[in-house]
Parts: sequence; C-alpha cells; structure tokens
Amino acid sequence: MTNPQAKYQLFEYADDYLGAMLEDIRHARRYIYLQMYKYGNGENGKLFRDELTRKCRQGVEVKVLIDSWGAYVNDSFFSELIQAGGEVRYFKKIKFFIDFFTKNHRRNHRKLLVIDDQIVHLGSANIVEYAKSWREAMFRIRGDIAIPFKRVFLSDFRIYRKYVFEKPSYVRTIRHGSFEILRDVPSIAMQRIRKKYLELIQAAENEIIIETPYFLPGTQLRKGLINAARRGVAVKVFLPKHSDMRIIDILRNRYLGMLCRHQVQFLFYVPDNLHAKIILADRRAFILGSPNFDFRSFRYQHEIAILGRDPEAVTLVVDHILGTLKDAEPFNYDHWLNRPFVDKFFERLLIPFRHWF
Repeated sequence: MTNPQAKYQLFEYADDYLGAMLEDIRHARRYIYLQMYKYGNGENGKLFRDELTRKCRQGVEVKVLIDSWGAYVNDSFFSELIQAGGEVRYFKKIKFFIDFFTKNHRRNHRKLLVIDDQIVHLGSANIVEYAKSWREAMFRIRGDIAIPFKRVFLSDFRIYRKYVFEKPSYVRTIRHGSFEILRDVPSIAMQRIRKKYLELIQAAENEIIIETPYFLPGTQLRKGLINAARRGVAVKVFLPKHSDMRIIDILRNRYLGMLCRHQVQFLFYVPDNLHAKIILADRRAFILGSPNFDFRSFRYQHEIAILGRDPEAVTLVVDHILGTLKDAEPFNYDHWLNRPFVDKFFERLLIPFRHWF
C-alpha cells in the first residue's frame, strides 16, 4: 500500500501499483495527469476512469493521454469524464493507408502519472487486465520533482498529433537533485536513453544488472557489455523465460550464446512475464522507466526514464532485483547450443527485421 509520506516507493505487481496510483488519485486536489501506452477496458480501466471522473466533478483538472496503438478504449468509454470537463487525447492515431510502417511505428511508450506538483509514478506498467501477474517496476516519488514531470507531460499532450516537431527540446536531460529525467523521441541520431545506458555500462567497476522483457541490443551495447565483462565487471541480465512476445524470444536467442561466451550472465525469471525495465550500475546508480533494451524503444518510440543516485532509492532497486533473483534460473549454454534447427532458422530469418519488434 501507499505510504503517503514516503519519499520513494517501488511497486512490483498490479495489485500494489494500481492500488497506490488510485489512492493518490483519490487524494488529488489540483490536477491529475495520466499518460499510458496501453489502457484496457476491463475492471482496472473502469476503476481508473470512474475515479478520474469523480475527481473531475470535484473540480480537479484531469488530462489523460493514451497511445492510439495501445488503446482498447475510445471517447465513448470516457464519455462521463469528458462531459465533466476532463480531457482525453490519443497519441498519433493509426493511419492505415499513408506511410503505415514508418509513421505508425513511432509510438508513445511512456507510462506516467503526475499529481498536484507533489507525486509522480513512472515505470513499466500499463493499465490492462492481462498483465496482473507480471513482474513490473513502478517508482513513486513524493516531492517537487513532480513539477518537471508535469512539464514533460504537458509537452507530450501538446504534440499528441504531430509527426514533425523540434526534437532537441523534447530530449533535453532535466536534472533535479540526485536525479536526471531522461527522454527519447523517435530518432536514429539522438537516442539519449541508449547513450546513458552505455555510459553506465562503460563506467561500471564492479557490477551491471539489467532487467528487461525484450533483449535486442545493438552493436554498441553488445560491445559495451562484452568489454565490461572483460575488465572484470559482473554483468547480469534478467529476462523472462517466456515473454508475451514469442517472436522477440526467438530473436533474442541469437545474442544469448555469443554474449554468454564473453562472460555475460543471463538469468530467466520463471513465474510469469518479467516486464520491469531497469539498469543498475555498481549499486550506486540506476535507470528505471519505460524503455526496453531493444532497437524499437531506442530508435522509434517516445520513452521516459529516471536516472537516480540517491542511496535510499538505489536500495529499493537493489531489493527489487534480489526479489527477481529468487525466482530466476540461469541460462543453459549447452541447451542453447542444441536448440532446434527450426529455432535457428527463424533467428536468421528475422534478424533483418529486428528494428521493427
């Protein structure tokens, strides 16, 4: 449950983080800004909609931004909220006949809740029923760091229909105390979050730990992980044994054996899908947010993450990873070598399309 006075909290499962978000919404007095990649029309989606509607009727400003690709709802679902004065926008509606594979691929993958210049939630989790048992990482911060997050949300809210905009101002790193707010927009050249990941990997002295549901690293990140392992850094990557994207599980296998030969350790989370997105360096700094460790997040999507060095916040991330470790099993290199021929065939077949998954 939410501790209203806690400076930091990290939630890992739907009952916890959805309950915490709803509790903070209930206590909102000025505004509620909610941004989601996927929003479902099941029980949780209705709970959020009804609570947002209730707060709007009380005079609280409510803005909701949902990515069109991930929306299982429409304006009729939010009709009472809209009638009460709430604003609901859908990020870049799908265009089926115009530039389908390029513009439509640039999705807003951010998950963010900002309340009253005082509270922010961000991380990996969507508001959908099917992910109730997934292991996530949703970070709650109480403090005035919510103010720059509010500005980030409002910037996204303004450009919700734009494919062309002045990108540098939308990826500028925002520093606030011991934290940095990191943002990406679709770009081959910028990729601020990927570059920050690489900085942490290259600077690590003892340990790098990564949690990600999808693992499709580009050349520089693969080299960074290999070089870190060569200089004696313990490099550990936690993945779900079976993610919700079978095609990505097939693709990732092509990288696992090669990196394992270079002393990169892989561990598979067994109970369900591991959907958290975290990198932890030397137990001194972490990045937590919405981006996956793959081409699509770094190159094509609007992402948001926070880099933190506050010892109290780092401890929460370390505890989360230790919890993941309890339900993880090591990658079996011999089993990988003897995987079925059909798996190897599809790995090769899909590699040219790895940027699209």
